[in-house]
Amino acid sequence: MSKSFRVGVVGAGNMGSGIAQKMAQEGLLVTLVDVKEEFVQRGLTIIKDTLQDGVDKKVFTVQQMEETLGRINGTASLEALAEVDLVVEAVFEDKEVKGQLFKQLDEICQPKTILATNTSSFYVRELASYTNRPDKVIGMHYFYHPAKNRLLEIIPHEGTSAETVEKAWLIGKLHGKTNIHVKDAPGFAVNRFFVPFLNEAVRLLEDGKANIPTIEAAAIKAFEIGMGPFELMNVTGIPIAVHASTTLGNAISVFYSTPELLKKQMDAGVDWDLSGEVDESKFDIVANHLYATVMGVACALVEEGVASIEDTDRGAKIGLRWSLGPFELINKIGIEKAYQIVKSLSESREGFKLAKLLEDQYKSGKPFEFNFVDLEVKDQIAYITINRPEAMNALNPVVVAQLEKKFDEAEANPSVKAIAFQGAGKAFVAGADIKYFIDCIKTDNIQGNVEFTRKGHELFRRFETSSKLTIAVLDGLSLGGGSELALSCQAIVATPNGSFGFPETGIGIYPGLGGMIRFERHIGPELTKYFVLSGKGMSATDAHALGIVTELVDSSVLEETIKKVAESGQFDKYASREIPKEYDELKTIGSNENVVRLLNGELPQGVSESFAEKTLKIINRKAPLALLVVNELIDEQSKVSIDEAIELELGRLVEMFSTEDALIGLESSPGNPPQFKGKINVAAK
Repeated sequence: MSKSFRVGVVGAGNMGSGIAQKMAQEGLLVTLVDVKEEFVQRGLTIIKDTLQDGVDKKVFTVQQMEETLGRINGTASLEALAEVDLVVEAVFEDKEVKGQLFKQLDEICQPKTILATNTSSFYVRELASYTNRPDKVIGMHYFYHPAKNRLLEIIPHEGTSAETVEKAWLIGKLHGKTNIHVKDAPGFAVNRFFVPFLNEAVRLLEDGKANIPTIEAAAIKAFEIGMGPFELMNVTGIPIAVHASTTLGNAISVFYSTPELLKKQMDAGVDWDLSGEVDESKFDIVANHLYATVMGVACALVEEGVASIEDTDRGAKIGLRWSLGPFELINKIGIEKAYQIVKSLSESREGFKLAKLLEDQYKSGKPFEFNFVDLEVKDQIAYITINRPEAMNALNPVVVAQLEKKFDEAEANPSVKAIAFQGAGKAFVAGADIKYFIDCIKTDNIQGNVEFTRKGHELFRRFETSSKLTIAVLDGLSLGGGSELALSCQAIVATPNGSFGFPETGIGIYPGLGGMIRFERHIGPELTKYFVLSGKGMSATDAHALGIVTELVDSSVLEETIKKVAESGQFDKYASREIPKEYDELKTIGSNENVVRLLNGELPQGVSESFAEKTLKIINRKAPLALLVVNELIDEQSKVSIDEAIELELGRLVEMFSTEDALIGLESSPGNPPQFKGKINVAAK
């Protein structure tokens, strides 16, 4: 992705090599260092083998693998890190070893270099004390396997500068991580509740409450996870569980400390025996103990300011791959039950206190509320971030309402000159939350889908007509409603990671938030029909060539580009432009005559035979009724004003969501293409 930053990784073991691999995969230039050349080579071999496995599984191409390896320089010399922008240490979990390494790096590296630790056990501030640059020391805690797991805990200590935090956050994003902000505290956020989860499973066994297979099965059911606590310890290593719990126990309380049975298992040097009978009658006992542990600890860490409610849940879902985070679980089982089981456990487990946060929520009688949209004003620009990366920032009524509230605040702020919309994580916005659409259909509330869509239209139209310049920051995937949000803004600043896409006809519906309207005003009806009917994605690079994207830049210079666009002021985003000749074939296939042929299952004319056959094959997989409505709407909307076009679009929603194909498509899974039932026959115009 971005070659403007050079990074280093010290430690070529499984963790360090994985970090280096992920950074290089995303385009960063990486120097991988270890104390001996043989260790370096072992690390490079691990990376090669992992990438080759990806090639075998068709995750990467051979060219991508070679390009990734070409960005990694392996060496046994720390001096090779002298000019890098950031170094991540991933060495043995020993404070003195890490501290002495930081002392060496402090002497070798230029003043600009940030020193980051991947520690899971020690205070970042303690490691910073080994250096003369504590302001440039930060925690960047990765999760295994770092080339695959998207979560990254960013942990500043009290002396870390704002500039260091900002750069570490940017570099985290540049190599595809979903960052969460965490206080420099024992266990940080995720391990703070995950280690006690493992401990409590062992204590249940120790106390004779249930056997291992019962605890495993109960945990898998309660948390909707793929592996229970004992299998997880077998996979990650029992000594790691002992080390983590010992550290937390020493730092916080006896509740977090290592159970005796866990120590004995480590000393025996064998894995937990997962075999035996499952006793379902004990599921509730096990689930309540594990729930209470996770919920109680999560409430405590949020109360202490270690992480937000949202980032705590995010850590569980992204880092641990749980279906629901601790606070979502509280809401799921109900605040009253959650309070009672945590209170009960606090009375029986030494060192486990009932957090006031949970007590206050219980007294309110309400579930926890989550914030999914953030607002920050910098240099007279309001940055509105849709912060729901675990769901690829999908839009639902809650998110749209919060988005409107933040937009209201930004518009009302006299110091704000421009408003920039961005998405957290790798996606901009991956469309509307399909689950909401399905629920409305199944509860015979199709009008709910219409009202939600109308609300979205009204908000997006405000973005388009605001007296303050609105800018979409397209630094990742956008689909459906996400592409429509971006198109509603007055300017779009994108990176090569950005994209547009309208996959709706493949799930039995049509783009309902103005994407067809605004695409048509940019590139004409023929190209719009091609992209919407086929569902083919459009890269930000192509969108820039077509005049849809205002500026196309590297991620590392996004902020300065946004400032430049903001200073330039408002302009006519639909100004007449010439469509490059390389799009002629797509325009031809989107002509009225060829669209009629495609909808009737016939090959389009005037294009190459291979392209005609390929396009017809794609169209034949789409929902026929949705295709018909898309074709009619684009024609009708192109003849009227945007506001009138919006009413035309809203006017077909009940019809569309009432079709059998809509539910078939919305409920389909990616690996199981929907089999649509609708039939059409279109007469030539």
